[in-house]
This record gives sequence, structure tokens and C-alpha cells, in this order.
Amino acid sequence: MSDKPDSPLMPEVTFSTFVLSLASSALMHLGEVPDPETGRTVRNEALARNAIDLLTMLDDKTRNGLSAEESKLMRDILYELRMKFVAHA
Repeated sequence: MSDKPDSPLMPEVTFSTFVLSLASSALMHLGEVPDPETGRTVRNEALARNAIDLLTMLDDKTRNGLSAEESKLMRDILYELRMKFVAHA
């Protein structure tokens, strides 16, 4: 991380921040939130599906190694994203 005063502070990298980052990407590709770089809302089903699939794979691979809080976060996020994806289909 840079010591420059104008550089943005990045959140600590944890399992939860990683999952939330992937979920934010999925929401952006579902057209639910604007792209932070352009400010535009654009829907891309293929990229949304990819982000959801990544979270699903991560859930499958880490199922027995998560804390109760991490497991709940993963279940809740996947449920919400899947429902939004289906609603837009």
C-alpha cells in the first residue's frame, strides 16, 4: 500500500471482503448498481452468471472450512444474487 496521502485506503483482505467484492461485481453486471468507473448501469448476463458461478464454486470448495458467520454470508449472498438473476431473466 502506498504512503501517499491521496491514495485510497483499501479494506483488509478477508474472506468476507472477497465474497462481497464478487457479489458487488455480480450486482453491477445484473444492472443493479452502476459501474464505479463509468457511472453507467449496464446489464451483462454472461458476466453476472460468471460471478455467481465463481461464488458457487467458492461455496462448494470451502463449505466445511468456514466460520458460522462466513457460511451465513455466503448463503445469503448467493440466495439474493440468484433471485435477482432469475428476476431479470
